[in-house]
Amino acid sequence: MIGQSVVLAAEGEVPFPPTVEDFFLPSIVPWGAHNSYWFTKFTALVWVAVAATIIFFLLTYRKPQLVPTKKQWIAESIYGFVRNNIAVDMIGHRGVAFAPYLTTLFMFIFVNNLFQIIPGIQISPMAHIAFPAILAIISYVMFIYVGIRHHGFGKFFKHSLMPPAPLFMMPLLIPIELFSTFVARPVSLALRLFANLFAGHIILLVFTLGGFVLLNSESLFLRPISVLSWATSIALTFLEALVIVLQAYIFVVLSASYVQGALADEH
Repeated sequence: MIGQSVVLAAEGEVPFPPTVEDFFLPSIVPWGAHNSYWFTKFTALVWVAVAATIIFFLLTYRKPQLVPTKKQWIAESIYGFVRNNIAVDMIGHRGVAFAPYLTTLFMFIFVNNLFQIIPGIQISPMAHIAFPAILAIISYVMFIYVGIRHHGFGKFFKHSLMPPAPLFMMPLLIPIELFSTFVARPVSLALRLFANLFAGHIILLVFTLGGFVLLNSESLFLRPISVLSWATSIALTFLEALVIVLQAYIFVVLSASYVQGALADEH
């Protein structure tokens, strides 16, 4: 998105102000456009992320060695970090069973977020609300399934909706618990990831395109500021590199915390 906008900015053809419609990208398939409208840049990036993650782990563990190679060490470090520092720390010894899912979730989000700072791409599929929403729904369904399987249907919802409190407070507390546990959790989980990646993309877009706008300004005093605008965009790219890791980590930590709550005897 940034690459195309930069070209248009240099030609003076960028419509202003931008709208939400700019995030509904056109199909990139040249044939059968009426049936392939869904295959956009976002879809292609998700497929690339999935393929890259699968190929990386398959090649890494094709011939595992007692003394790990560099790639094997990286893969084992990623899994070990998620298993020990997220799954086990958050859920306890039962968290080992959820480590494969949490590691897959972390890698999928991280690789997709990584597109945000790759020149020529510079946008993550997570900047489109549909993808974080699907991931949040998956974690949400797992949270409910684990809770029902562990406690039973009635006991799980009773503990989730009826905190220890006087009986006369239940008409007030049950709607609050219903909203906070079964509505706010998946919504906030999706919006947190989406908003951070969307905002990061917009900020990088503003400073990158701002450099071209200033460079093409009629005022000679404004043109040198374009260098400052581009320098700021480079600095923000390094900051965004930290954000993309943190957002993957936060999403997985919150997913693990929901599972821990579902397995707790009192939650």
